[in-house]
Amino acid sequence: MHNLRRIRKHLGITQKALGDGIGCTQGNVYHYERGQTLLPEMAGRLIAYAARDFGLVLTYDHIYGSAQLPPVAMAEVVNRG
Repeated sequence: MHNLRRIRKHLGITQKALGDGIGCTQGNVYHYERGQTLLPEMAGRLIAYAARDFGLVLTYDHIYGSAQLPPVAMAEVVNRG
């Protein structure tokens, strides 16, 4: 299992915005959040997207494990709408 939904909510973005950011559809994000396997390639895209657009440093342990998520700057979340 993975923490995609928790990370997306933490970033304050929609499934569509996340899909656009990692190069997949909103439907893909929906299925990932409901248990479809999130391949390491997509996890890598999520790590890059979070760092690039939100300044959030994620690791595979944040995605697949139980590491606590670091805070997101509110200015970044507001700018992402």
